[in-house]
Amino acid sequence: YGMGSEVSTQGDVYSYGILLLEMFTRKKPTDEMFVNGLSLHNYAEMALPNQIMGIVDPLMLLEENDKVQQDSVQGRLHECLASPIRLGVTCSADLPIERMLMSQVVSELHHIRDHYRMMLGASLE
Repeated sequence: YGMGSEVSTQGDVYSYGILLLEMFTRKKPTDEMFVNGLSLHNYAEMALPNQIMGIVDPLMLLEENDKVQQDSVQGRLHECLASPIRLGVTCSADLPIERMLMSQVVSELHHIRDHYRMMLGASLE
């Protein structure tokens, strides 16, 4: 509780969204690059949907010497990285009313997990 306000799960949703963005971009909201109105949220939001590969942590990407494998999975990799970043952006919206409910976040995480499992199964066949 702070200054007469009630505890809200919307703050938890916001924090979770920021955590997702931090994990996938390897950037903190306090990084020096976030000035003049640019925030971690805006940075990730501007990359959606086509510039995801430019903001993700390079350690999450395949090595350059895996070029053949990289070409074959590029689209799936982009999709796999875009889903949690999109969720992070939605959860970290500036206005609490624009954020998902925690139950919706959990449901979306299950959907992402199931989709990844399906994609992984298809790539192993």
